[in-house]
Amino acid sequence: MPELPEVETTKNGILPHVVGHVIDAVCIRNARLRYPVPAELPSWLRGQCLLDVRRRGKYLLMPADNGGCLIIHLGMSGHLRIVSRNESPGRHDHIDICFAAGHRLRYCDPRRFGLVLWTFDVPEHHRLLARMGPEPLTAWSGDDLWLHCRGRRQAIKVVLMDVSTVVGVGNIYASESLFRAGIHPQRAAGRISRQRCCRLVAAVRKVLEEAISAGGTSLRDFVSADGRPGYFKQQLQVYGREGQLCRQCESTIRCLRQGGRASFYCPRCQR
Repeated sequence: MPELPEVETTKNGILPHVVGHVIDAVCIRNARLRYPVPAELPSWLRGQCLLDVRRRGKYLLMPADNGGCLIIHLGMSGHLRIVSRNESPGRHDHIDICFAAGHRLRYCDPRRFGLVLWTFDVPEHHRLLARMGPEPLTAWSGDDLWLHCRGRRQAIKVVLMDVSTVVGVGNIYASESLFRAGIHPQRAAGRISRQRCCRLVAAVRKVLEEAISAGGTSLRDFVSADGRPGYFKQQLQVYGREGQLCRQCESTIRCLRQGGRASFYCPRCQR
């Protein structure tokens, strides 16, 4: 699943190609995504100019000059690419936003778990975004995490992946951040000190920033806006490395299941 760095990479890639450009058509080939694509989307967007591309969690928000806003989520396998008007669509290329300048923003989603929606309200107030926690790269601190965790018996990894705690920290980056902070994924959130919470927040921020710089994680389905895969996978310390030696202490990396997800950790480095 594309996580925050992949979405941020996509945002940065498409932004110069869509902001300030007039839309002359919208082609919907398959409206059956996680939620149906609004049938009125072509009429709402035709003739409009997109004013910005910003990210909230794993959602991309694209306000238009008619006061509405496009809301896009890449789901488990979706991606956005800039293509020429002459590039034929593939089987899973469900939506094209066509610009008067001749290029297109193409939405591809083989599993169709993503979404393309529209709102005339403040997008951050949309029911899918309204209960989200703080952004990990900006408005989030160790004190915030410590206060949020107080009295909680849930495992810290489960809490870290809850969007009410912080947005955009998915399975890969939660595992990597806990390793860097030296915290076992099963440790009860309420038993982690303020100092260790500060260390964990710093680790989350550092891991995400490094992943964004590297272009995201090279998962099977993810490509950036220009079609190139991310390369952060080369830097992973624990995720996907069960049975291999820890690069820090040479213990064997282990894996356990938490909430249906695989958690990778080093039994010596993480307590």
